[in-house]
Amino acid sequence: MLYWFFKSLALGPVLKLLFRPWVEGEEHVPTRGGAIIASNHLSFSDSFFLPLVLSRRITFPAKMEYFTGRGLKGRLTAAFFRGVGQIPIDRSGGKASQAALRSGLEVLRRGELFGIYPEGTRSPDGRLYRGKTGVARLALEAGVPIIPVAMIGTDKAQPTGQIIPKVMRIGIRFGEPVDVSRYAGMQEDRHVLRAVTDEVMYSLMELSGQEYVDEYAATRKQRMLEAAKARAEDARTKARELQDQTRVRTDEALLRAKELQEQTKVRAKELGDPARLRELGDEAFLRAKELGDPARLKELGDHTRAKAEGALARATSREGSPAAGEDVREGRHRSDEG
Repeated sequence: MLYWFFKSLALGPVLKLLFRPWVEGEEHVPTRGGAIIASNHLSFSDSFFLPLVLSRRITFPAKMEYFTGRGLKGRLTAAFFRGVGQIPIDRSGGKASQAALRSGLEVLRRGELFGIYPEGTRSPDGRLYRGKTGVARLALEAGVPIIPVAMIGTDKAQPTGQIIPKVMRIGIRFGEPVDVSRYAGMQEDRHVLRAVTDEVMYSLMELSGQEYVDEYAATRKQRMLEAAKARAEDARTKARELQDQTRVRTDEALLRAKELQEQTKVRAKELGDPARLRELGDEAFLRAKELGDPARLKELGDHTRAKAEGALARATSREGSPAAGEDVREGRHRSDEG
């Protein structure tokens, strides 16, 4: 079968060579007869590493989505999981979960090993979460022991969302079997189911060293999802607020630019107004005409001549010389000519 082909010839030798898994307590796994292997769940690769270290075949339930995919990838995935003996499980609860338990019961009644993750889903943060009572009901109905097993380091080798695992050494630690024979016939008692499940989870906590959280992993994931959605909505709200603020600032800047443009147009129109230019030209002409007025110029000339004659009189009185007078008169004559 494909199970033994992958384990012994194809996938198994490669995984052993790369990840060199160490194992403790393998002697607690019975060599024959049905038993439940109850494991913590840290990584997608748990279902590959756990069968790798056991000489007996172990069947795991796999979520329904692995068997219902479409396209080439979906068909290949479904063929792989069916080929290695995995059975589909609907995790929606109710009758769907009961159908998965019935499939597991058939495996156990054939005297085989059935692997189950009591948490119901992978741990969202590496901690150990409250177990679902399906593992206890299955053990009581089949009358088989529950072997707790802790996967060590698989979450670091292949965290959620990572496709290709990181090459590193991982560990697998088996614990002593949980005997449920003392509760035979009490599979309908919810208190018994919870007590057996809690006993299994306590063993897993001791084997793995994980912190225990008294909450279902699925509930925790839902809360984390809702919190992530709330953060995303807050981010979208803030983005919209920033967008609105930016739009308002842009509108204000456009309005201011329009006002400046109008002011510039008014100024340009004022400077280029022909009437205004004519007014300025007339003012310049009048000033130029005033400066070039002959009467004004004659007035300035008479003032200059009077100053020259006064200077001549003063010079004559000082010198008392006709020659000097002649010189002064000559100078005045030249001044008049000038």
